[in-house]
Amino acid sequence: MLKKLLEINDISKSYPGVVANKSINMNIKEGEIHAVLGENGAGKSTLVKIIYGLVQPDDGSMMFNGKEYAPEEPRFARNSGVAMVFQHFSLFEALTVAENVSLGMETPPSAKELSKSILKISEEYGLPLDPNRLVGTLSAGERQRVEIVRCLLQNPRLLIMDEPTSVLTPQEVEILFETLRKLASEGTSILYISHKLEEIRTLCHEATILRQGQVVATCDPTKKSARELAEMMVGSSLTAPARGKVSLGKPLLEIINLNLRSTDQFGTSLNKISLTLHKNEILGIGGVAGNGQDELLAALSGEFICASNSIKLNNIAIGNLSPNKRRSMGILAAPEERLGHAAAPDMSLVENTLLTARVRQGLSKNGFINWNKTNEFAKKIIKQFDVRTPGPNSIARSLSGGNLQKFVIGREILQAPEVLIVNQPTWGVDAAAAADIRQAIMDLATNGAGIIVISQDLDELLEISDNFAALNSGNLSKPKSTKDLSMDEIGLMLAGNTIKNDTPLEGTRH
Repeated sequence: MLKKLLEINDISKSYPGVVANKSINMNIKEGEIHAVLGENGAGKSTLVKIIYGLVQPDDGSMMFNGKEYAPEEPRFARNSGVAMVFQHFSLFEALTVAENVSLGMETPPSAKELSKSILKISEEYGLPLDPNRLVGTLSAGERQRVEIVRCLLQNPRLLIMDEPTSVLTPQEVEILFETLRKLASEGTSILYISHKLEEIRTLCHEATILRQGQVVATCDPTKKSARELAEMMVGSSLTAPARGKVSLGKPLLEIINLNLRSTDQFGTSLNKISLTLHKNEILGIGGVAGNGQDELLAALSGEFICASNSIKLNNIAIGNLSPNKRRSMGILAAPEERLGHAAAPDMSLVENTLLTARVRQGLSKNGFINWNKTNEFAKKIIKQFDVRTPGPNSIARSLSGGNLQKFVIGREILQAPEVLIVNQPTWGVDAAAAADIRQAIMDLATNGAGIIVISQDLDELLEISDNFAALNSGNLSKPKSTKDLSMDEIGLMLAGNTIKNDTPLEGTRH
């Protein structure tokens, strides 16, 4: 029988209008990989923030390693043996790996000793890192290694991981799992949050399921199907996304030899991108993070200004038009970074609705904002996309990541675009919400829109896309039908084996 490491007893936490956690009881054993599952807004993030000392509970208590545990801040948690790898990395791109690691330490050793420790830990746990490399030059998977190594240098008894595989390739996921299994075999406990249920079934020993802030079940996830786990989370049966047979229509969007130099020191320039998007078509674009996805979306949305004839909508050159002009013509976009790019953190949902829907929805006239109309459209988004929030006047940063994602995607889809470009549409979203978002995308295409879905989730792309292309180092492969596309072919496309271009780059940011 494994010894209990963390005991959570009747933990509760409320915010104005929301009960985040209600009488949570849960135990995590030594050497156990324990999953916490739940819909967006079920209370997972609040619970782990309480464990890590970022949030103070209203009621309840915790025991850690047999002693009373009430962390007032993360420093107390770290000193007690609790470490956390956040979903959003907290790294400085212009600093080296070693410099970033030292920032997270109370009393860092000398640079030489720290580099030795990083090399030792990274080698021991199969997480190869060069302490002297700039973080800005690292892939998403390598950046996550920095976060993990920084935690491991603290010798944690409990490691909390929040959506750790959302930006990783399948190969990087397997490396991570090997590391976590090794840690567990040595007695480290791992609290694992993920919406990828097959991962939970593969990796975790036990799962606690939350619904509306309460524990509704615990189970051995290896003995449940992904569908069963999802239905335990939502409390009802799930319907898989489906799309009727649709023939592709006329060309809507044409990209012709698009070359664009990234203005970001650590960005990826686009090189001779060409493709045609048709009416009723969903084109999936895959690739490891950092291969030009952000730059492609920015070029298509109008954030980057390109040569006029390099992008055409309905045969009209738009490469040099601003985002608002493109929106008025029917091109809408939802970027990957939802908080700060897709939504202004300290503005309300009503205000965030106005930011992108003003032109297309006619939310202002003669310079005056129609707040009643804006408020009604925000309410429509919240209702149709089941955004869990007290109301449209809640500020964006108060929403859970998944609920903000539902709001951002819903805001664009409900404007009925001719062309929608969306990056990571279901990132951090629970299984039920992901199915709803995919269904909404498919319905939009069925009704005549052309959609480009940029995603690192290959299963998602194969499920909803008509055609698939891969981005590699700013180059785009020739699209192929997903009907008979094998994983081996996708692997070759992702590796860039079919892509060769070397054209001078141009373009400026709008």
